[in-house]
Amino acid sequence: MGMSVIISAAAAEDAEQILKLQYLGYQPEAELYGDWAIEPLTQSLESLRAELTEQHFLVARLGDEVVGTVRGHVGADGVGRIGRLVVHPRMQRHGLGGRLLDALERRLAEDGRVSAFRLFTGHRSLGNLRLYARQGYRQTRVEQVNSRLSFVHLEKPVSTPLAATA
Repeated sequence: MGMSVIISAAAAEDAEQILKLQYLGYQPEAELYGDWAIEPLTQSLESLRAELTEQHFLVARLGDEVVGTVRGHVGADGVGRIGRLVVHPRMQRHGLGGRLLDALERRLAEDGRVSAFRLFTGHRSLGNLRLYARQGYRQTRVEQVNSRLSFVHLEKPVSTPLAATA
């Protein structure tokens, strides 16, 4: 009998597993862009612990192991900003990234009025771009970071439920 992946809010004691998963998950990105100094690979445990208190973090667990994570917050402008969606390489291409994204969008919407969700990824990260397109995100702009990297910014409007008719 196989175990199910459970998505829940991250706890402070998940920080080390999240950091290790982030490090593992961003290795292919670093290789793709030839840059091993990207922030997800250089973030300290102390910095991640601080973020845990400032943002919503979700984790996907398979038993006791954290196999996925995503974080985000709602800005003063009502925009839900989403970052660092990571799924363990052995768990990719099974819909877990989409499930994490959906769960975080719902969590952020609980914070109050959210008009849209925004995130970004590298221009060569085609798998990420396909996932975000499937989830309803559309490109809003491209930001040139340096000669090797551009960030593709994407946005998804929050769908408003239809009003009941009399």
